[in-house]
Amino acid sequence: MGKFLHEIQLFSKAQVSAQLGTATDFTMSLLLAEWIGVYYVVATFIGAVSGGAVNCLINYRWVFGSDGQHKRYVVLKYWLVWGISIMLNTAGTYLITELSGCHFILGRALTGIAVAVLWNYQMHKHFVFRNLHPTT
Repeated sequence: MGKFLHEIQLFSKAQVSAQLGTATDFTMSLLLAEWIGVYYVVATFIGAVSGGAVNCLINYRWVFGSDGQHKRYVVLKYWLVWGISIMLNTAGTYLITELSGCHFILGRALTGIAVAVLWNYQMHKHFVFRNLHPTT
């Protein structure tokens, strides 16, 4: 039962971190696209980069307790996973928006949920923040 509760707590903390990253992502995307007039695909990319940076910092310190890992290893692994996440989010947003004709933020939200659960959380837990290179 202890392992189950730990997994629930870990997933819950990861979701809080993801929500903060997503809030950053969507805020940047909307500000750039709607207020400044940046093409929505570019705004989606910039938003994803901003949100990813917030998420990485929170995950490193609070969610996965990775303080014992060399930062450069975490950053390299995170960049790899993050790069694929950005491509998935950008391509998914474009495809849903263009194929359905909906406002880009709906396509962004649907894509974001799928990528967050199916790609980001799994890769963060099992690859990025897995303690493979401790400093001690």
